Amino acid sequence: MAFLTHFPVSPIHHQSSSLFTRFFLSSKPKTILIYATLSPSHFSSTSTIIPSSSLATLEEISLPEETPLQIAQEKLFIPPDTEISSEKPPRILRGSNIVLSKYARDAQINSAEFVKSSVETEACPSDGWPEFALVGRSNVGKSSLLNSIVRRKKLALTSKKPGKTQCINHFRINDSWYLVDLPGYGYASAPHELKQDWNKFTKDYFLNRSTLVSVFLLIDASIPAKKIDLEYASWLGQNQVPMTLVFTKCDKRKKKKNGGKHPEENVQDFQELISKYFDSVPPWIMTSSLTNQGRDEILLHMAQLRNYWLNH
Repeated sequence: MAFLTHFPVSPIHHQSSSLFTRFFLSSKPKTILIYATLSPSHFSSTSTIIPSSSLATLEEISLPEETPLQIAQEKLFIPPDTEISSEKPPRILRGSNIVLSKYARDAQINSAEFVKSSVETEACPSDGWPEFALVGRSNVGKSSLLNSIVRRKKLALTSKKPGKTQCINHFRINDSWYLVDLPGYGYASAPHELKQDWNKFTKDYFLNRSTLVSVFLLIDASIPAKKIDLEYASWLGQNQVPMTLVFTKCDKRKKKKNGGKHPEENVQDFQELISKYFDSVPPWIMTSSLTNQGRDEILLHMAQLRNYWLNH
C-alpha cells in the first residue's frame, strides 16, 4: 500500500478538462496559484460532466476568480508515474491539491449496487477487486457523499440520527471495484461496547485488507478542526495507511463577524495540524453533497489510483 508515495516518474499525458483549475507559476519559486474556475467544456469520452443546470449553483459557492489559492509545489499530491516541471506545468483537479496523471481514465460510474455488510475483515468480499473506504466522524455527511458520487439518493442509508452505519458495507461499482461505507466515529450516544467494536474491526480492516487502495477520510470543512479527526488522521499516517482527505460541507460559509472561518481556511488549518504525521502531503479534495462540488474530481482521483493499482 506504499504505492501512493515516492515512485520513479515518467512524463504525464495531458488532456483538456473542465475539472481542472487554471494555474499560473508565480515569481516565488515552486508556488502555483490555483484559481477556482468552472467550464462546461467536455474533457473525455469516459468522464462524467457536471450538468449545465447546476453550474450556476456551483459558481455561487466557488472562490472568487480574483482571489487565488496558493499551493506550493511541494504541497501537491503527485500520483505515481507523473512528472511535473516549470516547462511542463501540472494539471490540477479543481478544489484540490491533486495532479492529474495518465491513469485518470474510465472514471464514470455506470452501475452501483449494495453487496453485503460485514462485521469483520475476513467476511468481506474475496474477489480481489480494488476498493475505496469512506470513513468520518458521525454526521459528517458520509452517506450523503456516497449517494452523490453514484448519483443515487438512497444507495447508502442517510439518516438525521448519527451512527446508523454499524458494519463494513460494500457497494459494487461497474462490476469491477468497490466503494466501502465504514461506521462513523465519535457518536457520543452509542453504547461504549458498540463504539469499541466499531473501532476494533475498522482498524483491523485498514491494516489487513489487501485490496484497499485508499481510505477517504471525511472532514467537516464548515467548522474548525476537531481533536477526534486529527487523531484519526494521525493514526492513519503513523500506520502508513493510504489516505485522501475529503472536506465536506464546503458550501457552508460562516460569517467572519460571528467568529467563523471560510471552508478553505479550515482546510488549510487542518492540513497544517496533521503535517507532522506524514512524510509527504496527502491528497485532499473540497466537496459538497448539496451541490455535487468535488464529485467528478473524486471519481477522477479514484480512477487514477485504481488504474495504477491494477497495473502494478
